[in-house]
Amino acid sequence: MSSTTTLSEHTVTVDGRPIFYAEAGTGPAVVLLHGGGPGASGVSNYSRNIGALAAHFRVIVPDMPGYGRSTKKLDQSDPFGGLADTIRGLLDVLGIDTAHLIGNSYGGAAALRLALDSPHRVGRLVLMGPGGIGTTRGLPTAGLNSLFGYYGGDGPSRAKLEAFIRTYLVYDGAAVPDDLIDVRYQASIDPDVVANPPLRRPSGPLALRTLWRMDLTRDPRLKALPNPTLVLWGRDDKVNKPAGGPLLLNTMPNAELVMTSHTGHWMQWERAELFNQLVLDFLGSDSRLAHV
Repeated sequence: MSSTTTLSEHTVTVDGRPIFYAEAGTGPAVVLLHGGGPGASGVSNYSRNIGALAAHFRVIVPDMPGYGRSTKKLDQSDPFGGLADTIRGLLDVLGIDTAHLIGNSYGGAAALRLALDSPHRVGRLVLMGPGGIGTTRGLPTAGLNSLFGYYGGDGPSRAKLEAFIRTYLVYDGAAVPDDLIDVRYQASIDPDVVANPPLRRPSGPLALRTLWRMDLTRDPRLKALPNPTLVLWGRDDKVNKPAGGPLLLNTMPNAELVMTSHTGHWMQWERAELFNQLVLDFLGSDSRLAHV
């Protein structure tokens, strides 16, 4: 994030629960939705993007339910639906009729679900290695197994988090500074989060139904979704399968796909300059990418 970018911080009530968000810039609204890894938060996940986007847009960066300074309560029977409801409620509180949505992983699934439920509230979509894409087709990746296992076994630890980030989240683990891992680890051991982890394997008698709800490629509305969509995927993503990129491209009527080499699951951080350029082009009024 540019040192000249000024962020304002706010907490509002959405459906009776506190939701924290940071904001910068003016113009059309763009909401950045972060991923679901341990200790994630909006500003930390998009630290290399907020400044570039805020030069052109009103950038709103919430902490998703279960993370950061927002409520720790999340509907585990329909996680993506609950997240979509919360973000739509945030737009209502802020008086925003329509916003562009940018979502990475967990946040990508939330963005896509919101567009499916309320396409008129969404302008354009940018989905980076989104969750919920073909999740009922084949076994989970090693990265997802590491993610789901973080709070299991002997519980969370810095070593577990470092292994997840350096091995699975990014292509070049050595590029991740130690202080980033330290900050995320401290956030991940919030007692409320440890007692009720936001990202977990569905369990119980309704687990199968929850899994099917979470596979957004099985939603028949996807084939008719009108919103222009830019799908970004790292070829070396070890969390969400890169095959999801072509799957979305061939299913959605107004999708474009950009895949990059030497890139893992965190494109907005690993390839920040390219990411910022692609997003600004896609969201611009004279976009060469968006079919409108």
